[in-house]
Amino acid sequence: MKKSIKKVFLLLLCIPFLLIGCSSESNSTSDDGKVDGITQIKITWRDVGEHDKLKKYLTNTFIPEFEKENPDIKIVLSPITASEGDYFSKVALSMQSESTAPDVVAEDSFMLNSDANAGYLLPLDDYVRDWDQWQYYTENLKSGSIGEDGKLYAIPGTSDSRGLWYNKNVFKKAGLPEDWQPKNWDEIIEAAEKIKDSAKDVIPLSMGVAKANGESVSMQTFEMLLYGTDDVLFDADTKKWHVNTKGIEESLQFIDLVYNQKKLGPPLSIAINSNYSSVLFQEKFPNDEAGIILDGFWNTGNYTETGAVPMDNVTERFGFAAMPTQNGQEPGTTTMSGGWTWAIPSKAKNPDASWKVIQALGGKEQQAARAVAEGNLTVRDDSAEVPAYKEQNFISEATEYLKNAHFRPANDKYPNVSVEIQTMVEAVATGSKTPKQAAEDYANNVIRIVGEENVVK
Repeated sequence: MKKSIKKVFLLLLCIPFLLIGCSSESNSTSDDGKVDGITQIKITWRDVGEHDKLKKYLTNTFIPEFEKENPDIKIVLSPITASEGDYFSKVALSMQSESTAPDVVAEDSFMLNSDANAGYLLPLDDYVRDWDQWQYYTENLKSGSIGEDGKLYAIPGTSDSRGLWYNKNVFKKAGLPEDWQPKNWDEIIEAAEKIKDSAKDVIPLSMGVAKANGESVSMQTFEMLLYGTDDVLFDADTKKWHVNTKGIEESLQFIDLVYNQKKLGPPLSIAINSNYSSVLFQEKFPNDEAGIILDGFWNTGNYTETGAVPMDNVTERFGFAAMPTQNGQEPGTTTMSGGWTWAIPSKAKNPDASWKVIQALGGKEQQAARAVAEGNLTVRDDSAEVPAYKEQNFISEATEYLKNAHFRPANDKYPNVSVEIQTMVEAVATGSKTPKQAAEDYANNVIRIVGEENVVK
């Protein structure tokens, strides 16, 4: 009985201290983010769900090797599962406080200027100055990580290019060539019409149009069209935005032609779905239910051994053609390039350890391994020579398209303008506005965002 009373007394004595632990086995966490003397480095990125390829790469490849070589650092994965637009707002919110800021954060290159100007990111110039690996990074991708103030705010992590995916089985049934390469927009429409005539259960031509899919609509669809015209979105020399241009309206007319006039696009139940890309590339395309899709090279990742739909004969089933300019004018093809970067939040607790992690992520072999895992293009010239990277399906085509690549405006107003692009595209695709009406609304909204003095009509 006395022993029972003693146990109860000890338990009651322990209750006031439960929050700090009453066991000698509890971990000790300090204010600098260390647990039992080991530095914790929290990595944050956008987790896209069950088949998130970056998560698999970090978990299966990067972390085991890094922690073995760096026993004083523990990697803590802290992904944000959200839509693309929500990810940007959530990660920005997390970076406002030392208690919630990650140590290493994945930043889409188009958000860098905005987040840097807000003071969320740490300049990396001093770190890079003594880093002998920086010389191997592709020059034009380095410039995409520099803010308007001339400081470097991130290290490129991935690059990409875009083009026209096409299904060879669908093409064969429609009497189209296996080595298809359209010379202009008209030839894309003609091929889609032949597919429509040959198979009623196949989506002839797809492109992202839903505002729910965020930046992909601006970049994969609208800007892939616009930069095939003679107009631009933003003049880097004058720092002015172009609105009410012929190129903008004709790009919208192409979208209207596909979705409304000729009914060549997917039904709105798919087109406006936030899972549009997964439905197209993981369901419709592999099952020969989609003919042509305007999208990015990274979709090859769906068909690798560890992808959502593993496939051995990818190049026999699919092709990846360059996007032609509107009328075949010079240089003949166009693509958009961008990618994700690694940055260190200004409120990160251990920036030196964070930099050590970024250095490792950016090594030659690791860069190639990540690119292969995700189906992306490497950002290092020497990584492109790694055998596993060179053996990827369509890698030569995707790299070739970069010679005519365009990049999104390096301007902190771009994220806001991009939202208006998405609104404009969706309005046209759903038929709620004509191309002319949507272009006029877009012009007014851009003027409101950037100021009339920063616009060319």
